[in-house]
Amino acid sequence: MTPDTPITADRIAATERLIRPHIRRTPVLRLDLEDFGLAPRPIAFKLEFLQHSGSFKVRGAFAHLLTRTVPKVGIVAASGGNHGAAVAYAAMRRGVPATIFVPSVTSPAKAERIRGYGADLVVGGDRYADALAASERFAAERGALVIHAYDQPETLLGQGTIGPELEADCPDISTLLVAVGGGGLIGGIAAWFRGRMKIVAVEPEDSPTLWRAFESGRPVDAEAGGIAADSLAPKRVGDMMFPIAQAFIERPVLVADGDILAAQHALWDKIRVVAEPGGAAAFAALLSGKYAPAAGERVAVLLCGANTTAVRFEPRI
Repeated sequence: MTPDTPITADRIAATERLIRPHIRRTPVLRLDLEDFGLAPRPIAFKLEFLQHSGSFKVRGAFAHLLTRTVPKVGIVAASGGNHGAAVAYAAMRRGVPATIFVPSVTSPAKAERIRGYGADLVVGGDRYADALAASERFAAERGALVIHAYDQPETLLGQGTIGPELEADCPDISTLLVAVGGGGLIGGIAAWFRGRMKIVAVEPEDSPTLWRAFESGRPVDAEAGGIAADSLAPKRVGDMMFPIAQAFIERPVLVADGDILAAQHALWDKIRVVAEPGGAAAFAALLSGKYAPAAGERVAVLLCGANTTAVRFEPRI
């Protein structure tokens, strides 16, 4: 039985046509896991961190701004950092004011991106849930248009546009590993494939939002810590994505902070890719052996974000 949801393949395709002039078609890098010291097996990396603003989030941001009426006061969003940067970028390109609430755990790289795109940045508490509550108060007081990071139709429809890109570029792939925070990304992608591809969720052990939801049969509060707390640690997964997850997404694989850090180092050391912790989490499941593909399984990994100061370049002498 499939879920009754407004996030359909037809609507994702229509959204893709709408936002296409405003986003990048990110490339796929095909390698072999032998390059990372693992048993030989082809692997494809979807390099979504090359998207405008440094993550996939800009897809959803433009889906909102191109389909909804923006009041003069502008838009407001709560974010661990990547959503805020994407909304700020899209607002800059569309010429509308943006106010972004972030928690204190937001990385300096993401805060700098948000300010650099001209948005007003407000620190609203220690965790994403605190920033979300502050943004909701702001919206109620000012009348700003709310752009939710993961639990609005436009967000899932926008993020789901990765699906048709990947399917066109990698028709041979049978399994996709995707990191999960609030679930807008994986929910949108799973709504596109609707069981035609195995979708594996990967979460940090310290913020197992989808894992807790699967255990409880509904979205519930979960822990919100760890090395990827600025991108993969909302209070709970979205209500809108959860029926999609139940129908089309594998039970989450949990990875430790050490696994994520090792994946970051391996991506940089072997292929000179800089990924933030949340962006490397999906690969951490493979590298650590927490996810072991079956024989004949053709795997792709979504590298979803690279807003980090993990690598700093020194001035030339």
